[in-house]
Amino acid sequence: MQRARVIAEHRSPDRPAIQVAAGDSVTLGERDSDWPQFIWATLAQGLGGWIPAALFDRDSGTATALGDYDTRELATRIGESITVHYEQEGWCWAENANGESGWIPARAIELIDEPT
Repeated sequence: MQRARVIAEHRSPDRPAIQVAAGDSVTLGERDSDWPQFIWATLAQGLGGWIPAALFDRDSGTATALGDYDTRELATRIGESITVHYEQEGWCWAENANGESGWIPARAIELIDEPT
């Protein structure tokens, strides 16, 4: 884990987050134009979200998830201090001071060197 400072505000999308578990079947759609490593995945219930394409066993159509993924994003403010747990495909899974967690673009934060 590493501490970070938010340098660009991030807003969560208005759609509900989805969770995919290893073995889940989804329908894959288009790739994101800003983040081409992400693909739109739709669950059987009809909800969808952007998930790293590398998480699936194929590039299009009906695919099976190879691992777990949660599309929840973390809303942040400039200057806010957060804890980064890990990074994936240019996004960081982070936690704020209130214990809320989710994804934030790595380009929206600045890692803080803490004394050892």
